[in-house]
Amino acid sequence: MNVTESLNEFKNEIGKVIIGQEKIIDLIFISLIQGGHILFESVPGTGKTALSKSIAGAIGGDFSRIQFTPDILPSDITGLNIYNPKTHDFELQIGPVDTNILLADEINRATPRSQSALLEVMEEKQVTIDGRTIPIKSPFIVLATQNPIESRQGTFDLPEAQMDRFFMKISLGYPSKENELMMMDIHRHSNVSNDIKAVFTIDDILQLQKEAEEIEVNQTVKNYIIDLINQTRSHEHIELGVSPRGTLALMRASIGIALINNRDYVTPDDVKYIAPFVLSHRIILNIEGMTLKTPSQVIDNILKQTEVPVEYGVARDEV
Repeated sequence: MNVTESLNEFKNEIGKVIIGQEKIIDLIFISLIQGGHILFESVPGTGKTALSKSIAGAIGGDFSRIQFTPDILPSDITGLNIYNPKTHDFELQIGPVDTNILLADEINRATPRSQSALLEVMEEKQVTIDGRTIPIKSPFIVLATQNPIESRQGTFDLPEAQMDRFFMKISLGYPSKENELMMMDIHRHSNVSNDIKAVFTIDDILQLQKEAEEIEVNQTVKNYIIDLINQTRSHEHIELGVSPRGTLALMRASIGIALINNRDYVTPDDVKYIAPFVLSHRIILNIEGMTLKTPSQVIDNILKQTEVPVEYGVARDEV
């Protein structure tokens, strides 16, 4: 399979619904291949639900959506045993997590107890209901959203353990004037989300996951990744640096960049390109850092200060 050509067709299908988000689609596709989860930070109405549904349609997969509210219960997410009076027995009903693409909408509106219900399924790809462990479908990714300008009332910050389980954090901005005009024309007469055809099958995605395991990450690239991670652990403006889980996430995301560019090896340029999406949400700034910078600015500063290995000096085309 030529991944680049198939991915372009994939983008064309998603482009029927979402205009001008090719870069975001690349990042979602990488997360899908690597089994990672994404936290979207954006204002309402920027197409997150339509985008998520389109991704599921373009891989021929299942889609579920959970609208998080303060009164949502963990069982509303994972499922529960329900008593059937006809059979006089309890029947297991797995919740909306048993899907391929799960949209966790406004996740920061749920209580920490309900947020934590996603921890096991995000990390272990399984749920435990009344002591019984059930594996869920594969591939599986969570696309969670939170509003950056949300009132503090009625919201709950995601704990560090939850944030660390997100493969990437992506900010969705407003479309350009040209893209928004195109969107108006496309959506004027029809519900185009129903026109999405499957470009990949679930088996294709599982095969690509296996191919990703064969991509080479040589010692030079590994050392570069470690250098970046160590910078986050010693930086003057960072209270808590990137965890070992973040180290592995950065390597896997870099592999994803190589895969969609039809390469069987990772370059430091791949690492440098993808690092802001993988690392920014994994650091906690100290008081001085919060006064002077944002986490993204600190990561950008680290990327500029950390020497890129010279044997990979040829710049790669950005995806």
